[in-house]
Amino acid sequence: MNTSHKRGMAGAGSAMFLVGTLTAVSATIAAYPVFGGQAARYAVAALVLLIVVRFAGGPARRPSLRDWLLLAALAGTGLVAFNVCIVAATRDTSPATIGTVIATVPIVLALIGPLLEGRRPAPALVLSACVVAAGAALANGLGGGSVRGLLLSLGALAGEVCFSLLAVPLLPRLGALRVSAYSSALAAPMLLAVGLAVDGTAVLRTPTAGELAGFTYLSVVVTTIAFLLWYSSIGRLGADRAGLFAGLIPVSAVITTVVLGIDRPGPADLAGAALVAAGVVVGLRARVEPRGPVSPGEAVAPREPALP
Repeated sequence: MNTSHKRGMAGAGSAMFLVGTLTAVSATIAAYPVFGGQAARYAVAALVLLIVVRFAGGPARRPSLRDWLLLAALAGTGLVAFNVCIVAATRDTSPATIGTVIATVPIVLALIGPLLEGRRPAPALVLSACVVAAGAALANGLGGGSVRGLLLSLGALAGEVCFSLLAVPLLPRLGALRVSAYSSALAAPMLLAVGLAVDGTAVLRTPTAGELAGFTYLSVVVTTIAFLLWYSSIGRLGADRAGLFAGLIPVSAVITTVVLGIDRPGPADLAGAALVAAGVVVGLRARVEPRGPVSPGEAVAPREPALP
């Protein structure tokens, strides 16, 4: 295993662990208008990322019209539609059901990711992804809900998948830093528009000290740093292998709730974490077909420096 793959594994694992902390931290902003808060979150993240692009982004790469269309699709599905579906689904089904559906992300990426790169899915990797998804579902706990809630959960799953797959053709040209910055910048006004339609003039208000701390964490850690780590890892591992680490999200959520003193893990949480770990280890050892030919300007890893 070369250094690039090791960095990819560390980055993907760290990114998904950070994303998993979102659930517990979101409790600090539960009373804030949802879509206005998300718009502010992505606006702050975009500002930070664009400043980093300005001073550490390397040679300027002007996105083409195709790049902008892909970035808009990524922001509209992977960020905006994902958040809208999550919020709407919680009114019709339990958070456990939503988490269980989204836990199938590794399976979808293991199947579709290789096809988009011109290679066949590795059977061992698909099997490992199923084990990871099963462990994530177990850690989430199986819940119930309406058909509408299930459909919205599937919409959130589609958004989560698009968040990774739509970035694949963009990363070789723009790099992880610019993809993160531009997609966040595009998502902010989209979410603000949704918020205005849903909440009207109440879409934004002055946050309390606790809400401000929560938004700062979500903007800087869960969005800025996690996005960079995740997109850098996709460039190094491919969407199918990197997708295995999505199973760490519910495990991280459990750990975070324990650290914050909100809850204690039960047998199902521990068993789910063990399944996730086993699936990730086996999947990373699986043999996969080589990726197709790359263009002269494409690197296995994005050229932008990932934040530690």
